[in-house]
Amino acid sequence: MFAQFLNIIARSIKLDKSLYKDNKYFGEAGIYFAGLVMILDGVAGAVAANTIIKTAIGMSGLTAIITWFIWAIFIFVIGVKLFPDKETKVSFKKILIGVGYAHSPGLIRFFAVVPELVIPIIFITQFWIFASLIIATKQILNLKSNFKSFGIIFLSFLIIAFLSISFVMSRMEAMPISNIS
Repeated sequence: MFAQFLNIIARSIKLDKSLYKDNKYFGEAGIYFAGLVMILDGVAGAVAANTIIKTAIGMSGLTAIITWFIWAIFIFVIGVKLFPDKETKVSFKKILIGVGYAHSPGLIRFFAVVPELVIPIIFITQFWIFASLIIATKQILNLKSNFKSFGIIFLSFLIIAFLSISFVMSRMEAMPISNIS
């Protein structure tokens, strides 16, 4: 079981598109493997960020799970409901598992212990995750075009970024600010 989990991570990091076509990785254990990848991705991000700014590791794991569901929902709605190809017939669960697996490159952030390398490693792994998400989306949704897969991921990202910025801005407005005169 652990060997299969490590195999999934290694294949995702290598951007192996056949990972997302092999149904044996989307069985009963798939959802648990994907969830574990997401939790570890969140923790790895917190560990890397802690060299710059203190980050709550437990909260990062929880945030990663929430982000996992949000990514999967947007990819499902945009790729399956709004802009499907003729061969696009896939369950939400398979997309959820694929999104989890696609975040495996984020585990490299555990190695971001040198403060000077934290920002480059976070930046590179984020683009790596995007590439993995594009590959996963193309394979799982049976899309013919890399461009369409990129569009689904990019549109999902823009929506998530807009919602995140809106949420942060609304929290900033609620913060008490003292006027020092």
